[in-house]
Amino acid sequence: MSGPALQGDRRVVLVTRRTRLDNLVARYNTLGQAKFYVEHLGGDFSDYVKENEAYAASLSVTVQALQAWGRYQIVDRSLLANFVFAPSDIVVALGQDGLVANTMKYLEGQPLVGLNPEPARWDGVLLAFEPHALGAILPAVAADRRPTRSVTMAEARLNDGQVLRAVNDLFIGPRSHSSALYDLTHGTQTEFQSSSGLIVSTGLGSTAWLKSIVTGSLAIARTLGLPSAQDAYQPMDWDERALVFAVREPFPTRTSQTTLVYGRVRDAQPLRVRSRMPDNGIIFSDGMEADYLQFTAGMEATIAPCAMKGQLVL
Repeated sequence: MSGPALQGDRRVVLVTRRTRLDNLVARYNTLGQAKFYVEHLGGDFSDYVKENEAYAASLSVTVQALQAWGRYQIVDRSLLANFVFAPSDIVVALGQDGLVANTMKYLEGQPLVGLNPEPARWDGVLLAFEPHALGAILPAVAADRRPTRSVTMAEARLNDGQVLRAVNDLFIGPRSHSSALYDLTHGTQTEFQSSSGLIVSTGLGSTAWLKSIVTGSLAIARTLGLPSAQDAYQPMDWDERALVFAVREPFPTRTSQTTLVYGRVRDAQPLRVRSRMPDNGIIFSDGMEADYLQFTAGMEATIAPCAMKGQLVL
């Protein structure tokens, strides 16, 4: 059998997402009711339609390439947590950067191709290709001839054995707008803290949520006339085997401390968090609040760089 036929035997798993219009129709039952809801609030319903049409057109082009390829399967993002990827799978994500991140954390080093369904709408930092290019790059990916970029992920491991990965960041804190109560240990230092939670960022995520936290803190310091280095913050490389943690809004009391609020997390110096939250503590990753671990009183999370790295096709 020829080389291309053998390559075509590798399964391609296409991960898709619902558009905003899909979610509205699911919520309000009909297209007409969804339109009434948006326009009643002064929104531009045509933008929802344009986005939906662009995604449908990109999906059609992508599926045509997969049909020409051979073995493929389509999976909605909502099913990722229970989907079993084979070691030889090639994975394709058609959507925004968030879909690529949400897909990568469920993989075990399989190559991941990010497709931008609408370049005029999405910048696509993780979306290296447009759908029409998929057919041309699949043979090289299958033959391991396509370059990839390694992405360090974060991993939270609970003392009951549960594990959650993150490509951008982990959030540890309360489910609602209340105080997070926990014991935080890093290196030889341990503190009891009360805050609005903490995030642990990867190199990829260090340009996003973590950057906003640091930027806000420096701006407040400058406004108060305190010394601050405007150029002190530098994002990490995507493949750096390290994480950074930042405590959000730490609050000092007679019993809680606020000195252990920012630091670097490595294999030899993981971050440990023990919950004191009776019923509303959670850990979620990459902004997906629906995909979370319960983190209630007595549970302990050990957070460190994940042993497995993501592989983004370039």
